[in-house]
Amino acid sequence: MNDLVRQHTALSESDLEWLHLLVSEWQLLSDLSFADLVLWVPTLDGTRYVSVAQMRPNTGPTSYQDDMVGHLVPRGRRPLLDAALDEGRIVREGDPEWREEVPVRVESIPVRREGRVLGVIARNTNLLTVRTPSRLELTYLQSASDLAQMIAAGSFPFPGEAVDMDASPRAGDGLIRLDADGIVQYASPNALSAYHRLGLAADLVGQHLGQITAELAPSRGPVDEALVKLASGYAPREAEVEGNGGVIQLRAIPLKPKGTRIGSLVLLRDVTELRRRERELITKDATIREIHHRVKNNLQTVAALLRLQARRMDSDRGREALNEAVRRVGSIAIVHETLSQNLDERVEFDEIADRVIAMVAEISPGKVTCRRNGRFGILDAEVATPLSMVLTEVLQNALEHAFAPGEQGTVEVTAVRGEPRADARLLITVRDDGRGLPEGFDPQRAGNLGLQIVRTLVEGELGGTFDMQPGAERGTKVVLDVPVQPQK
Repeated sequence: MNDLVRQHTALSESDLEWLHLLVSEWQLLSDLSFADLVLWVPTLDGTRYVSVAQMRPNTGPTSYQDDMVGHLVPRGRRPLLDAALDEGRIVREGDPEWREEVPVRVESIPVRREGRVLGVIARNTNLLTVRTPSRLELTYLQSASDLAQMIAAGSFPFPGEAVDMDASPRAGDGLIRLDADGIVQYASPNALSAYHRLGLAADLVGQHLGQITAELAPSRGPVDEALVKLASGYAPREAEVEGNGGVIQLRAIPLKPKGTRIGSLVLLRDVTELRRRERELITKDATIREIHHRVKNNLQTVAALLRLQARRMDSDRGREALNEAVRRVGSIAIVHETLSQNLDERVEFDEIADRVIAMVAEISPGKVTCRRNGRFGILDAEVATPLSMVLTEVLQNALEHAFAPGEQGTVEVTAVRGEPRADARLLITVRDDGRGLPEGFDPQRAGNLGLQIVRTLVEGELGGTFDMQPGAERGTKVVLDVPVQPQK
């Protein structure tokens, strides 16, 4: 719609925002009318109309099989559009049109904002299935007529009340028509069922909806006056009411077809099951986070025991082996600590990488500088856990073997994330400016435990590749290439 309005019309940005607000609301008008809606806006030169939006009803058959958005028609071809635009009134005159052997009643509703007519809504009703209307259908049609008059007068949609079409109740979910005093004139079967879910034993018709709703909703203090006013339809508002184990979502729409409130529409939806499932998910998320927290605590306990045991070792090799185990356990604990703070099983790995680098750098304090370039991005837990161990082993290997005791140097970790697509990959390079690889060294066959862990995790668990190469001038370059899921 933005492109069509800016390309073909003279409407301002504020006018365009008004049309967006209208389009966010007009599913209700379409459903209540049992009709298709097409929004036509006059072009810049005033000789044609361009259709910028279209809506089909959920409550009846469509009148348009084709998409009408983007169509241009000259003035004069559709007299009802001309009359509604020029005279600023709802135009219903004329015989039904026949489209592919289907009779269609066409009406035109001017869209007014601040005294100006911005465009015209063509309301097209398929008459092929018209039958004797029920009380529900009559209430729908009367409510649609009131809303159409409000659109023509510029009082609907309500400024500043943007509606989420997916989350807000719709006419078919449940509808209640109130008079000016908030007394129920009509309640659809779905609406009545929703109130029965709250604990209502009687009928709704003839009751004051605000008072009934406040009585059904548990309250520790006096009657909730705000809830009474909302359910009475005095202002456009949304709220949820919970009682008797049920939850209903309410949306009030004051009806002011001639400037004075004559009543209200209350749309409602029974969301009991939806809220129950949301609570279950919240409980499960909290449980998962608690599990990660406990795993982290247990791993830290194991690390503390290993560290304590290392201090009691007489053998230097045994002490160093235990310290390596402490760092391996610590890298896994960092991942679980991060997961315990998240709502899902995904982590920002840059923070984990920085903590791993700092942890491993402790074995060479003040001598070798470690730093990170680039971003790892968000990774799934099943990737983050083995990758943290791999990074720990590669860094530990560089700090232990690339530099002589007391020698100064640099270890740099660079991460390059591929384009966000299904086959996205993460390329990690760890460079040092140390002594380099021994002559004849084969990283794929090297027997030390650290490199065996790296090969197993990268190739077996992560499905990636691992290689060690001599640096461009000196030192060693380790290249890790692993597949990752695209960032969401």
